[in-house]
Amino acid sequence: MELGLSLASASPPAGGLAQPPPLAPPGKEQQVAGVGILLQISMLVLSFVLGHVLRRHRFYYLPEASASLLIGLVVGGLANISNTETNTRTWFNFHEEFFFLFLLPPIIFQSGFSLSPKPFFANFGAIVTFAILGTFIASVVTGVLVYLGGLTFLMYKLPLVECLMFGALISATDPVTVLSIFQELGSDVNLYALVFGESVLNDAMAISLYRTMSSVRSHAAASENFFMMILQFLETFVGSMSSGVGVGFISALLFKYAGLDVDNLQNLECCLFVLFPYFSYMLAEGLGLSGIVSILFTGMVMKHYTYSNLSDNSQRFVSAFFHLLSSLAETFVFIYMGFDIAMEEHSWSHVGFIFFSIIFIVVARAVNVFSCAYLVNMSRPEHRRIPLKHQKALWFSGLRGAMAFALALQSVHELPEGHGKTIFTTTTAIVVLTVLLIGGSTGTMLEALDVVGDENPSIENYEDNNGYMPPTYEEGTSSGGGLRMKLKQFHKSTTSFTALDKNYLTPFFTSQTDDDDDDDDFSGQPQNRRVRFYDQ
Repeated sequence: MELGLSLASASPPAGGLAQPPPLAPPGKEQQVAGVGILLQISMLVLSFVLGHVLRRHRFYYLPEASASLLIGLVVGGLANISNTETNTRTWFNFHEEFFFLFLLPPIIFQSGFSLSPKPFFANFGAIVTFAILGTFIASVVTGVLVYLGGLTFLMYKLPLVECLMFGALISATDPVTVLSIFQELGSDVNLYALVFGESVLNDAMAISLYRTMSSVRSHAAASENFFMMILQFLETFVGSMSSGVGVGFISALLFKYAGLDVDNLQNLECCLFVLFPYFSYMLAEGLGLSGIVSILFTGMVMKHYTYSNLSDNSQRFVSAFFHLLSSLAETFVFIYMGFDIAMEEHSWSHVGFIFFSIIFIVVARAVNVFSCAYLVNMSRPEHRRIPLKHQKALWFSGLRGAMAFALALQSVHELPEGHGKTIFTTTTAIVVLTVLLIGGSTGTMLEALDVVGDENPSIENYEDNNGYMPPTYEEGTSSGGGLRMKLKQFHKSTTSFTALDKNYLTPFFTSQTDDDDDDDDFSGQPQNRRVRFYDQ
């Protein structure tokens, strides 16, 4: 995604970088814009009201995200068969630039900002394994199976590089629907952390793989770029994480020493706090890195260090503001996507490609989850291994959403017309099926796997070591060979980071000097959130 695009061209609130409609009289054009915005607001209101009614009656077969998608589909279908003016339709066109630049940042930042750090970092090794290695496995398996399916005439034939591009974009999972059900029913916090962390980080992996394969296709040198692809991803991930952490640390120092926590400067304090996440996202994108990873780690760092340097009123405001912004963006994304699905031209002539692609991504998701879980369990003692029922829940929760849809829309512009349209139509069908079917059956799945309200007895031990629980090395656990020991060494780093954070980072970047207060600040809100989590 190039950022050389003029942001002024993104001024339509829901049309992103839409092409200007045919010239119309100024008064008429303003009226059309007003009608478009009115329809968007009406759909948002209907979505929030319907979502509240569904939650209040505990009707989990139609989650809020699925309801928003259906609203967009219905309204888009009605607009498509009616004589709606072309100028009005341009306000609803889904443009990937608008999605990446304006809708995605608040969602990802709120995810990192509200994240409970203890289960996330206690499972960080597993999350990275699923997000990086697992997404790579799923992308390659899907791409190879689709290519072989074309060779055996089971489905529409695409070149290998384009099959790998499709495998990369369709491997991006969307956690919104599943995690909302997890919160409502109360699942294990380790499972919640795995699903959340993997789905957020694998977006960056999927984007990196997609862009790399697109570059390989344009240069037609796939064999020479395999190792460059791996190097490019590592460079992108490490660079994005570093930029996000760096911006978070800079914000912490600014709010610590600028003396903004006084009554007459709280407005300035809140404005600066709101700007830093967008600065982090745009900085990473401008450097050719991943804004998703950058703003995620910015949110985590700002919550841990910067947030405690704010005044009490500012803390309440920024927490409510980003929660509000994220809720609006998430709901609008699904409405926006549903409307565009109904309005876009699709290529339904290759039904076999859609059918077999669904089977192949299910198989690839299983290979991804169960192979990575096996590697993770090799590095953990028996009492911390990922149980089979959690692996099944992780496999089931891999629904596709707005990220896959946006990348598929990019492929329409980058690939030949027939190939791009086929990939886009297939992705559209997969998104609708997974959001509606998987989202609607998540509650039943959790109950069938017996993970509803499933408290891990080791959660209490998160309080030890300031929330980072290292594995214990019991007798006989080293019999797995050198790979097992290397994986165990990777998990030891959490203990050293805890000591570094408690003794050096927190005193340097925050105004707190008392260790007890620091511990409370670190664990208080996530712990309270866990209590409410299980009370539900």
